[in-house]
Amino acid sequence: MIRKTEEADREEVLAVYNDAKEYFRTHGIPQWQKGTPDGNTLHSDMQRGYSYVLEKDGKIVGTACIIEEADPDYLSITEGKWLNEEPYVVIHRIAVLSSCKGKGLASELLACACEKARAKGWNNIRIDTHEDNRSMRRLLAKNGFVQCGNVRVGKYKEPRIAYQKVL
Repeated sequence: MIRKTEEADREEVLAVYNDAKEYFRTHGIPQWQKGTPDGNTLHSDMQRGYSYVLEKDGKIVGTACIIEEADPDYLSITEGKWLNEEPYVVIHRIAVLSSCKGKGLASELLACACEKARAKGWNNIRIDTHEDNRSMRRLLAKNGFVQCGNVRVGKYKEPRIAYQKVL
């Protein structure tokens, strides 16, 4: 079941973030190694209604930030271009517990974002990931996302590979 994150979910979501950070660290992926996402990130996402959790058997096993508005970091794309300039839903901070990987759970979170876009009458999803995050890149390709170019995101303007899916 996917639902909006509630205050009572805070510790479990932070545990999912921390598990993902450790996975990245041990696999030599520099993504999420500068402290975020953290409690402040989660609080902001929850306040804005962007944070979602994926529950299995009463336990939170995944999370994603699904934003139903344009991302300012996506205004400038290099070494490529977006598939179109129509309205889109953005996915950020998607993570599944390492112990639950390989069960299609991240694909469920991506599908939720697609449902949100369709509900608004939109046909586009955008997401980005670190170049070294090969598992996410495979997941995106498997789910019909097209690599479009490069963007710089967050307060540190870190380089990321940009993807888009047209529904």
